[in-house]
Amino acid sequence: MIDKKNKTFRAGLIITGIMLLIIIIGAFWTPYDPNAMNGAAKWAKPSFEHLLGADNFGRDIFSRLVEGAGATFFIAAASVAIGLVIGLVIGGLTGWFGGWIDEVLMRIIDSITAFPSILLALVLIAILPSGKYNIILALGLLFIPSFARIVRMEVAKQKNLDYVRNAKLMGVSDMRILFVHILPNVVPVLLSTVAIGFNNAVLSEASMSYLGVGVQPPDPSLGRMLSEAQNYLLSAPWYALSVGIAIILLILGFGLLSEGLGGDGNA
Repeated sequence: MIDKKNKTFRAGLIITGIMLLIIIIGAFWTPYDPNAMNGAAKWAKPSFEHLLGADNFGRDIFSRLVEGAGATFFIAAASVAIGLVIGLVIGGLTGWFGGWIDEVLMRIIDSITAFPSILLALVLIAILPSGKYNIILALGLLFIPSFARIVRMEVAKQKNLDYVRNAKLMGVSDMRILFVHILPNVVPVLLSTVAIGFNNAVLSEASMSYLGVGVQPPDPSLGRMLSEAQNYLLSAPWYALSVGIAIILLILGFGLLSEGLGGDGNA
């Protein structure tokens, strides 16, 4: 079982590493300007000049794909980071203090989870102005409950252990015990949840951009590119295929990482 998980983790690490390398390189260099139109290259087929061909405006698909993957990755990572940080604080406070703090904060968490996640995200995006930072804010809010519940449970376990009791006897303050001693021990438990959350964030961002409420043109994102490509499945199948593979690889890499870390997919 351990060997299988190790192989799964390594496979996920390789796939994720390759995608990250491409995204990092694309942040500094792409073969063409992703938004530059070229009428002469309209619907150019994949070649050495255009590795993945060109779209209906003559824009290089590979360049747009790399930048779009970078935008999707940034949104997903930032959304999970927001959910993780706020979830750590809420879960830590509720797990440590309990009482009315636990009651109030967990009721807020329950209120968030009472709505379907995508529907709630769409409502927030409709209220907020368009832009990737508002997408990050909306998605980040949705990830708070899963992290908060796990942290709350782990903190409740940790606070009764000997090292915490010893810290209390030495006069260490509650906040220092919680944030310096307990929460760092809780973070490793969250690694598989982070990987699962990233997958959900990629799918959510791609779905919203596909529906036209995510990243706005001319800036590329994987969801918007897939939406544009669906109209040309017969005439330019390489467009949708390349975008679809990029989305699959992003999700597959982190999915394998999650499985290798022991995630159960319930985040």
